[in-house]
Amino acid sequence: MTGNGGVSFWWQQLGLPVPRPALPGDLDVDVAIVGAGYTGLWAAYYLKTLQPDLRVAVLERRFAGFGASGRNGGWLTNSVTGGREQYGADAGARQQRAMNETVAEVVRVAAAEGIDADIRVGGELNVARGPAQQARLEAWFRSEAAQPHTDVELWGPRQTADHVRVDGATGGIWHPHCARIHPAKLARGLAAAVERLGVTIYEDTAVTAISAGRAETARGTVRAGHVLRATEGFTPDLRGEHRTWLPMNSSLVVTAPLPASVWDEIGWSDAATLGDMAHVYMYAQRTADGRIAFGGRGVPYRFGSRVDGDGRTQERTIRSLTALLRDFFPAAARVPVEHAWSGVLGVPRDWAATVGHDPATGLGWAGGYVGTGVATTNLAGRTLADLVLRRDTDLVALPWVGHRARRWEPEPLRWLAVQAIYGAYHWADRVEARGTARTASVARVADWISGRGH
Repeated sequence: MTGNGGVSFWWQQLGLPVPRPALPGDLDVDVAIVGAGYTGLWAAYYLKTLQPDLRVAVLERRFAGFGASGRNGGWLTNSVTGGREQYGADAGARQQRAMNETVAEVVRVAAAEGIDADIRVGGELNVARGPAQQARLEAWFRSEAAQPHTDVELWGPRQTADHVRVDGATGGIWHPHCARIHPAKLARGLAAAVERLGVTIYEDTAVTAISAGRAETARGTVRAGHVLRATEGFTPDLRGEHRTWLPMNSSLVVTAPLPASVWDEIGWSDAATLGDMAHVYMYAQRTADGRIAFGGRGVPYRFGSRVDGDGRTQERTIRSLTALLRDFFPAAARVPVEHAWSGVLGVPRDWAATVGHDPATGLGWAGGYVGTGVATTNLAGRTLADLVLRRDTDLVALPWVGHRARRWEPEPLRWLAVQAIYGAYHWADRVEARGTARTASVARVADWISGRGH
């Protein structure tokens, strides 16, 4: 393996960006956005598009796209945590329609702004491997098929293999609202687009505290009528936010380019992203340059909500992901893994994403995407813009607006809980791999404890 960390393989491909200037001192603006990931950049983009005379500044402690926005698996998909199970059927259906439209909106803006992010629409395919996973897959399909205007398809083993040959796959579920992207290219292009609109991005500027009308940094205080928190997995580093969201770790490996003969064996000829129905699930894409990027949980959580610096990944996680990749695709065993990296995502206590703004204080927030943020950030950015500008739109009436989960437990309780939960999920996957037809009971208990089963 030639690389580990370096923020991500995506950034190593492009080369780390030339740093933008840091905040030069105290500053007065209309809107201060904390975090130059997708959420913050999309919010800035729509604010300036809707009201060009706004003074908007984005404050970023490293560089635009340093966090999850430049490290994710590249799924521009319609998933959002919190939906029908959280808000009820009607409200959840409105949220889902908004997410379907969001995927198309990102594709549209990328084309309009000349952002070449290797975007290719191919849908999302989740496969089952074994009876218990197949039962969950079919239950998921029944739930989706019961919704109006559904375009989700249930595939048997033969139809699944016609699109990608995953060893041991017993079936799949597919929908069209997903595109493969190059995450760092999207982050870089979006940052350039907001700068063309007149937004200033201050890098190497760590915000330590947010309050009404103020974002405090070691380099100066930014005063603004609206301060928007868009810090996702790094939120616990802010004063007073240590227990707001839990920073969950996720890791990826990427292969060298696969020879045509190996792609022929695998049969992954289109751009569909790939996931599975395991409890400790995986996610993958076929990259534009013919590699497999393959991700999953490594060390899920570090004590005290600590986060990594440059994405360096533990060797045991690399071995585990490499073994799973080759278990899925035995033909790829001949192809070396070239790079590994990790990053953190924000997890609310109820596993439901949220966006909100308090007009009395001007404080806003968005995040808690639990790994489904590539498209959701765009919806969040548009919604934040509408909330700040007091626009009466369908977006501000979506059920996730204003939602707040209770805070996470203090240490060491949350560290012990996360270790126990993911230990249970790993154990459940091993039990189910032996051929049981039902979801392991320990996984149901772990869902309930984690908040996913509420």
